[in-house]
Amino acid sequence: MFEQTFKNIDDILHKDAGCSSELDYVEQTSWVLFLKYLDDLEKDKKTAAELTGKTYTCIIAPDYQWNVWATPKNEIGKLDHHKALTGDDLKDFVDHELFPYLKKFKIDAISADTIEYKIGEIFNELKNRIQSGYNLREVINRIDELRFRTHVEKHEMSHLYEDKIKNMGNAGRNGGEYYTPRPLIKTIVKVVAPKIGDKIYDGAAGSAGFLCEAFDYLKNSKSLSTSERDILQKNTFYGKEKKSLAYIIGIMNMILHGVEAPNIVHTNTLAENLADIQDKDRYDVVLANPPFGGKEQTQVQLNFPIKTGETASLFLQHFIKILKAGGKAGVIIKNTFLSNTDNASISLRKLLLENCSLHTVLDLPGGTFTGAGVKTVVLFFVKGASTENVWFYQLNLDRNLGKTNSLNEKDLSEFVELQKTFADSENSWSINAKDIDQITFDLSAKNPNKKIETALRQPKEILEAMKALDKESAEIMDSIAELI
Repeated sequence: MFEQTFKNIDDILHKDAGCSSELDYVEQTSWVLFLKYLDDLEKDKKTAAELTGKTYTCIIAPDYQWNVWATPKNEIGKLDHHKALTGDDLKDFVDHELFPYLKKFKIDAISADTIEYKIGEIFNELKNRIQSGYNLREVINRIDELRFRTHVEKHEMSHLYEDKIKNMGNAGRNGGEYYTPRPLIKTIVKVVAPKIGDKIYDGAAGSAGFLCEAFDYLKNSKSLSTSERDILQKNTFYGKEKKSLAYIIGIMNMILHGVEAPNIVHTNTLAENLADIQDKDRYDVVLANPPFGGKEQTQVQLNFPIKTGETASLFLQHFIKILKAGGKAGVIIKNTFLSNTDNASISLRKLLLENCSLHTVLDLPGGTFTGAGVKTVVLFFVKGASTENVWFYQLNLDRNLGKTNSLNEKDLSEFVELQKTFADSENSWSINAKDIDQITFDLSAKNPNKKIETALRQPKEILEAMKALDKESAEIMDSIAELI
């Protein structure tokens, strides 16, 4: 039912003059979805309070509650068409009353880690793009069909939302940068293996895929106590995101996965001076996929000891600095980082090898990131001791990756298994840090174990070759006969 509802909403938004792409569909679905989620959350909290004899005070004032402005119901539980706003009346209420009311929550909230603050921040970043109040009425009616009350409902909804984020990669306007293949994220989380109590950070959060998967990993890692659940909700996951739409999607994605008030901040991570990062600001785990190919202005570069316009290289410096001693990281970066000869790349590889233990490099095939057109690697490292050995794994698949043939967890299963012991195989090998060039610190090691396969000829080629040999033999025999 949920999947069909999302399709119906996309069809409605496709007809609206204010929505022109999949990105707009996701953005506009998100804010309406968020308000329905909030309504269900308040109902659950009210019920829980009543069961313990307490009184629950609603976050949202009566006039702005879902069942008052969005879907007022009659005595038989159906939409009351006499009370329900539609057309210009609905659009005017949403644009000039509802949004301004919700924006104020950011100013009034006690702290940034409350759901009140998140409400205010979300609606300060958004605007209603749905131009037709009649289309908006249809969208609201469809979303009212959805429920967020049970674990199963939330789980199904989170998967569908992930699918919508994935589809944004085909929508232009750099939509693909918000999406990292989930099988790859799950594998990275599995290898880094965070534990309850770790503070986990993604400074280029996008749609918060790494934080969502880390939450699922920890939530299912053991039977959790009440205090451990509270730690996961409030003191485990932290993110920063520069772009407004990605920030909204990331917040919504985490909420649907079960984190009530995500600690994601809307800010430019790279605007922070590395020299200002103190021990209290550091994290136990970094999981991230910084943007490929971005360029930063000179003013931003001044925040970093290694000056470069390459966004991913600045992020890598940030991640190394913000990790605690002994902290672990899994970071995706373009594979050209391993061998670039510019001074910044050489200095950054030297920093990584000397300040961290770069223990694993996963070399991914082309097509891993649909539409990105770049090859990537994953760097796994621990901050503190310098690198002694680097274990490489080259993911070789017997198929080409693409939109209809994407990476899956099975593709990565051998990597996960061999990485546990850094075992050598046809696809994996180790190099000693002493053998790395101490001038260039080039890390583009070639696989010494890969078998060179001789391509088998097609039957047609073999038959043609046989005919050619027969002809040659016949000519030789004729020549011999003439000599005799």
